[in-house]
Amino acid sequence: MSEAFPGMPPPPPVAQTRPASVAVPYRRTPEGVEVFWVKREKALAFAGGFYAFPGGKVDKTDALVPVRGASGQEAALRVAAARELFEETGLLVAEGAVRVSADEMREMRRALLEKRSSWSELLQRYGLMLRAEDFPDAGRWVTPEFAPVRFDTFFYLVEAPAHAQAEWWPGELSEAAWVKPAEALARWEQGTALLHPPALHVLRVMASFDTPARALASLREQPHCPDFIAQRIEFQQGVRVFPLRTATLPPATHTNAYVLGNGELLIVDPGADDEAEVARLLSLVEGLVEDGGRVKALVLTHHHGDHVGGVRAVKERLMVPLWCHARTADRVDVPTDRLLQDGEVLELAGTPPQRWRVLYTPGHARGHVCLVDERTRAAVVGDMVAGVGTIVIDPPEGDMGEYLRQLARLRDLPVTTLHPAHGTAIPDGPGKLQEYLAHRAAREARIVAAVPPEGATLPEVLERAYADTPPFLFPVAERSALAVLLKLVEEGRMREDSGRYLPT
Repeated sequence: MSEAFPGMPPPPPVAQTRPASVAVPYRRTPEGVEVFWVKREKALAFAGGFYAFPGGKVDKTDALVPVRGASGQEAALRVAAARELFEETGLLVAEGAVRVSADEMREMRRALLEKRSSWSELLQRYGLMLRAEDFPDAGRWVTPEFAPVRFDTFFYLVEAPAHAQAEWWPGELSEAAWVKPAEALARWEQGTALLHPPALHVLRVMASFDTPARALASLREQPHCPDFIAQRIEFQQGVRVFPLRTATLPPATHTNAYVLGNGELLIVDPGADDEAEVARLLSLVEGLVEDGGRVKALVLTHHHGDHVGGVRAVKERLMVPLWCHARTADRVDVPTDRLLQDGEVLELAGTPPQRWRVLYTPGHARGHVCLVDERTRAAVVGDMVAGVGTIVIDPPEGDMGEYLRQLARLRDLPVTTLHPAHGTAIPDGPGKLQEYLAHRAAREARIVAAVPPEGATLPEVLERAYADTPPFLFPVAERSALAVLLKLVEEGRMREDSGRYLPT
């Protein structure tokens, strides 16, 4: 991504929410309570690579299934929860389920997944009845406005029947298992299990489980969630993302500010220049300070407007220093207090402490830096990659050859989770970086093929090599095409003569 280009269309409207249900399966064992969590396949558009609980959107046909003790939307939501629970885990929670054999259960599940039979048909065929009491209300969560896909999700705490056996089948899930909540939280703290706020809240509550009634009451008391929307988003411990509405390139509508640390805090890229957005960020930070945090500094990944819009206001309000690379410092109009160097370490005291290594990664911008956590290898990567859209390389500030070298450098460290400036966290960092390198190589090959022996102008190259690009994105594509042509000239594979590019 990058800051907005003149002539670009307005940002897309906030996505409408869709009703959805999640079932949180649990069982009581002599060693304590366990929950059944799942890891979503990394290729999935929503929450790919994250750990979660069985769930999904409500289907129209869910309203046709009767539920004893509920009606209308309350019934349809529970029908969806029961269906998703059965599809993803094989746990059948319904009156009469004890009469269904294990073989019949598997055939029933296959028929549902393969869409050979509907949920309603299967329940009737096996004489099963869903009951509201088996799916008690465990809270409601609404996806924040920055997400391109949003859900209004109702959670249900479901005790697994004694006779039932949960089974993971490959498909939309890459793994699933019973786990003690404390062990799952330890994975989150280590950065090896990414969690959205609802799943994190569920695990924290279930880690101190004593009775279902008390657990349900705690699950329905979500902290920092006005209108059921989480304000504190901490996909892994000590890495809090706070999306701010900015003037950036579509399809993105927000730029992520990050608050790093478990005691001492760094604020990275407070990019919004809107007073209300800055106030929202400051409110979050003040809440963390009330909880014992202390802001140590502001850090900029680079100088683009959608990353620096709120710097002056936040710096003056919190009275903290600004740190960035020298090539960023000479492009912003706010005094810089420390120039960051490649390889230096920013230490944050806390429990646990953090050490963020600075990597100088020019290419998108001359002063671009990334931060890599030495303990978890997670990386705050600014505009090196994006969780939504793509990255613009805009000469002369942008340098395609350098950008590709820095992508390969990050891949080969290797890093783990990428926390980008636009979109959600990317669990498979090396995979995403390799995907970017492959995409750029394929686009470069198309540009080379678009230049005949007699040469071509930039508009001619754009028309031939970007035929798959919507016309409204041509101003952006033209800058990236120029960046590739300049790279080819630098490598001696092309030459430029009076505005025409010719193969050598």
